Amino acid sequence: MPKIIAPTLREHREQVRRRLFKSLSELIMEQGFDAVTLSQVAARAGVGRTALYNHFEDKEALLVGLIMYETAAWKRALEAALVGIDDPIEQLRTYIHAHLMLKPNFHFGPGPDLRRVLSAQTLAQVRGHVALVERVLGDVLERGMAAGAFPRQDLDVTVRLVMSCLSSRAVSQSSDDRARAVAQVEVFVLRALGAHLPVQAAA
Repeated sequence: MPKIIAPTLREHREQVRRRLFKSLSELIMEQGFDAVTLSQVAARAGVGRTALYNHFEDKEALLVGLIMYETAAWKRALEAALVGIDDPIEQLRTYIHAHLMLKPNFHFGPGPDLRRVLSAQTLAQVRGHVALVERVLGDVLERGMAAGAFPRQDLDVTVRLVMSCLSSRAVSQSSDDRARAVAQVEVFVLRALGAHLPVQAAA
């Protein structure tokens, strides 16, 4: 019988899953998802191979679990950051900053593009994490349009355009460069949405 590592079975299960996610994340960054094996994941996590299969049926299921776990945590943190911010422009700035500063564990390291190694079903599940992130952005933009901070525009199209802009911008690891890049992206996105910004915001 496997050793229980928490006071309750539910806590034990959550701790094992966190170990597996951490192990998979580290291995992905070291060698790429395609090269990772479940044996490696289990060994690094200190979890038996059989116990791993009690949680995830295969490597792709484990990847989806990791992505959804990380995304849910980020979404909770972002929603907490937005509490108490009433100005729509500041809400969007907060969203942009959180998105660009995010260093998710589901960056997939070296190796082939995931679209070439994952099944269509798994790719559809991976797409689900983007929907969670987009939903928060959509809510921010909808409130901004309702308040008159941004002109009315097609919400779905606008969300996709903003997400494309944020997803395509690599942010430097240098703190000074990162802050400057985030500020520039904030101004670019806000102007594209039609927000009225003070002149100093463009500096």
